[in-house]
Amino acid sequence: MENIYDRTGRIFDIQRFSIHDGPGIRTIVFFKGCYLRCRWCCNPESQEYKIQELTMNGTAKTVGRDITVRELMDELEKDRMYYARSGGGITLSGGEAMAQPDFAEALLRACHAAGFNTAIETTACVSRDIVARLIPHIDHVMMDIKHMDSAKHEAFTGQPNGQILENARWIAENAKHFVVRVPVVPTFNDTVEEITAIARFAESLPNVHELHLLPYHRLGQDKYTGLGREYTLSHITPPTKEHMEELLAAAEHASGGIPTKLRVQIGG
Repeated sequence: MENIYDRTGRIFDIQRFSIHDGPGIRTIVFFKGCYLRCRWCCNPESQEYKIQELTMNGTAKTVGRDITVRELMDELEKDRMYYARSGGGITLSGGEAMAQPDFAEALLRACHAAGFNTAIETTACVSRDIVARLIPHIDHVMMDIKHMDSAKHEAFTGQPNGQILENARWIAENAKHFVVRVPVVPTFNDTVEEITAIARFAESLPNVHELHLLPYHRLGQDKYTGLGREYTLSHITPPTKEHMEELLAAAEHASGGIPTKLRVQIGG
């Protein structure tokens, strides 16, 4: 039987001292590969599993490297003190960590063996058996629900939403802690009606008490040029503070004007 510490996966970055990707101070491990192709993705270098070259400001760099769980744990151990003092830990992101289930499971198991709190940022656009394998090893699930209309979801992400919504219900019933997040993207899902529909779905999930509205931004736009790709949302602008407040109010009263059970906030 393979030792979990010898399991190899492919990542493209490790970000230390994050305070927006789960409780406390966290280290984020960014996995290579994703099943979605969201038009607004701020990490387009995460979408392909293959190792790529990204040119930024005239300088080319290699994006993606293979690493063992043992090598990663050596990096994560450096910040043990910060995790302990802040209630933080490790967050798996990407890309889609569930697209590398063997590596993700081995890393999560190793983190729990070391006493590290674990979290994941995911779309859960994977088979149920993969979700069931990973969820027992995750302390905090932060899951994107991008749209309730499957056709529009597919038009903007490349995939329908049926599997995602079904997995959301299962995760809500089985996860230790589950937060629904919504990337608010103009022309895609930034109407009161669309956000209200997502909030109603989130409220219907058992054991879900938080809904985070994440305003669209353009921070990853230059990466598309660096990868030789077109950024198709260059014509849209981030939502205003006033519009986000309007959407917040809509989400807070999604159940026919009755205040929701959800704690709704702007940002993660």
